[in-house]
Amino acid sequence: MNEIIESNEDKEKSLKTIAQVVYVLYALSYFTGITGIVGIIINYVKRDDAKGTWLESHFTWQIRTFWYGLLWCLIGWFTLVIVIGFVILFAGFCWMVYRIVKGWLNLNDNKPMPV
Repeated sequence: MNEIIESNEDKEKSLKTIAQVVYVLYALSYFTGITGIVGIIINYVKRDDAKGTWLESHFTWQIRTFWYGLLWCLIGWFTLVIVIGFVILFAGFCWMVYRIVKGWLNLNDNKPMPV
């Protein structure tokens, strides 16, 4: 029985580390561009391992952050010609920073994310 408990604790610790790495990759994507893609791939590969744990909400949060952030970025780029794109890009940037910071803080406090 202790082995199962230790195994679950090890699994959660490993998943928490992976979630931290993904938050870092998302944050670094503003400087490198490519790390966000690496982060979303990790999310999808490890998502099933997180099912049924409090960390599942973080993986879902991260996946949604990536795709909605990409959507805002694309809308912003396509509307740059009519100037509103600058506002959309800035709002999308602020929203992404908020999601990364909020997720990272909740992860650090061992709290699930609202889904």
